[in-house]
Amino acid sequence: MGRIVVLLFLILILAGGGILWFDYLNVIDAKHVIGPVANVLRGVPFLGQYMPAAEARSPDLIIDETFFNLDAERLAVRLEALEFRNLELDRQEQDLQLARGQIEQMAQELEERQRALDERENSFNAMLTDAEIRDRTVERNSINLTNMPPERAVGILAAMDDQDVIDVFRKTDELAEAAGNASIVPYWMSLMDPLRAADISRKMVGRPSSL
Repeated sequence: MGRIVVLLFLILILAGGGILWFDYLNVIDAKHVIGPVANVLRGVPFLGQYMPAAEARSPDLIIDETFFNLDAERLAVRLEALEFRNLELDRQEQDLQLARGQIEQMAQELEERQRALDERENSFNAMLTDAEIRDRTVERNSINLTNMPPERAVGILAAMDDQDVIDVFRKTDELAEAAGNASIVPYWMSLMDPLRAADISRKMVGRPSSL
């Protein structure tokens, strides 16, 4: 019989400890259960001596105040954690906004650079196209002048600008060299006005070949 009492007593202690622990973890609300149980236990002769009654306050009030203080402490801890979390989120948001601003600025700079490169590429392609068209035109004029009588060719060259004449002379020399023939340019220059021929010869030596 004594063993049964002891086992029951241990079971009650374990059950009470479990209830207190679950209440501390906010799993259950045992405030309204602990008070009546404590009053009942005080009526037991061999347990009452270990549970003295409060002089000024009732046991229910003491228990309620104790758990109220525990709840208040847990609430304060949670509020502090939430405040810290809000501060951390604000800092992360500021960092994200700063990083976003830097990325947008870099994207804008890259876009401007790409636009400038596109413009330069378009301009260069236009220059290449113009140069190719001019080169084909100069080559055609050189071939036509070479195939006509020299006197007539010199008459046409006399009406052209110096740079156009220089381009035709250079293209004529290039085509003759590619074909393995002698260039007719020296003969054309001998038929031209001596002063202009000398001026064109000086410009051909002093200026690089055009595109």
